[in-house]
Amino acid sequence: MKIVIKLFAGLRDRAGTGDLFIELPSGATVKDAIDTAQHNAPKEWTAPTSLMAAINNEYVGFNAVLSDGDELALIPPVSGG
Repeated sequence: MKIVIKLFAGLRDRAGTGDLFIELPSGATVKDAIDTAQHNAPKEWTAPTSLMAAINNEYVGFNAVLSDGDELALIPPVSGG
């Protein structure tokens, strides 16, 4: 199956892109997608431990199963004052 991963803020800078198109086996989870994405971006990157994920605009856990055509948004922690 094919999905698109949207990277925001510092993740976009680390990966060198805001959009990744990856192919995964059927039944793959958010965690599987993150693991694959870290090695398939223009620049290799590491996901922060407090990362948030959303499938098709709904927040999900890392064990959520993806479907063909899904959009997975990865949102890093926000800091500032």
